[in-house]
Amino acid sequence: MDRNRIYLLRLNCKDQIGIVSKISTLLANKDCNIIESKQFTDQNTNSFFIRQSFQLPNELNIETINKEFEDLSVILNATYEIRHIHKTLKTLILVSKFEHCLIELINKVKSKNLNLSIEAVISNHNELRKISSLESIPFQYLPINNDKLNQEKLIVKFIEEKKIDVIILARYMQILSRNFVDRFYGKIINIHHSFLPSFKGAKPYHQAFERGVKIIGATAHFVNQNLDEGPIIEQDVEKVDHELSPSDLIAIGKDIEARVLYKAIKNFSEGRVFLNGKKTIVFKGDKIL
Repeated sequence: MDRNRIYLLRLNCKDQIGIVSKISTLLANKDCNIIESKQFTDQNTNSFFIRQSFQLPNELNIETINKEFEDLSVILNATYEIRHIHKTLKTLILVSKFEHCLIELINKVKSKNLNLSIEAVISNHNELRKISSLESIPFQYLPINNDKLNQEKLIVKFIEEKKIDVIILARYMQILSRNFVDRFYGKIINIHHSFLPSFKGAKPYHQAFERGVKIIGATAHFVNQNLDEGPIIEQDVEKVDHELSPSDLIAIGKDIEARVLYKAIKNFSEGRVFLNGKKTIVFKGDKIL
């Protein structure tokens, strides 16, 4: 199998008869071999989602297939995307002072478990500059200084100049403006200790300790206008007990946050995540295809 000739199709539209048949016939007529295919129909919204990887024959270029799907998308009234299966996503990571999620992402990229190009780390603090510098990742210190909108303008300028594909909030402790969220909706992914729903604000793990919680966890989600209520991509939990101190809970929480954020970004980078109103469709898979 020539992995350089493998492409990914992502398509969604209103459910209707013959969608899969039309897609399969189009690819078969061009001698494209379907390698992996997953689909889902949301009965509540009558919405159809499909993710397929296929191999392009040597004599065919991807522009020809793209034009065929452009015509089909008009017939189906669908939105679609075709890209190389190993497309590297240009990534911006926003951080504050916590380093665990940033380190996890950097390590996963270095070990080739995440196909990202980290174009920069931007922070409203200077604490994590050394981590970025050690990995030769550009670091920008953009303090708020009572002018949050101007700071965001500088971030937006960087995103547009670098054509950033995904913005990761790796424990970035700032609320993004409505304009920023609207502008990049579907590209901003946050990690949150959302399995502590009763403990908002400062020191959530200390609050959890005081209440004697028996489970802690984290949620990775798209950012929307409602704080920490965006469409969920990935979640995980661990059981805890009365023997654990607040510092123990913090350590466990950091591990969960880093793990959950990594899984969410991996699924997003492989084109497995579709927005579906207030929810997401996530086509899990063991293979990278």
